[in-house]
Amino acid sequence: MQNIVARLPFDAIPNPTPTVPEQAKGLLTILNWASGIGLVLGVLGVIIVGIGMVIQLSRGNGGEHLGKLGWVLGGCIIITGASGIVRAFA
Repeated sequence: MQNIVARLPFDAIPNPTPTVPEQAKGLLTILNWASGIGLVLGVLGVIIVGIGMVIQLSRGNGGEHLGKLGWVLGGCIIITGASGIVRAFA
């Protein structure tokens, strides 16, 4: 097995890691901050919806907040996916 690995031409394998140009580093910093802030607000939104569900459950209307929870979680998924897409093209 070691002989096979020793014969592979490692200099012919390209480096898949992209290099970020100097002009784009500021933009990537802003995008990283925006995605981080968006995710923090998403977690805060889940907590707020959860508190609302507990309050409404004691009143007998707990099912109304499931739609709101779906919207908040959908927003978190979009934010997470957007940062992955940006990092893939950067």
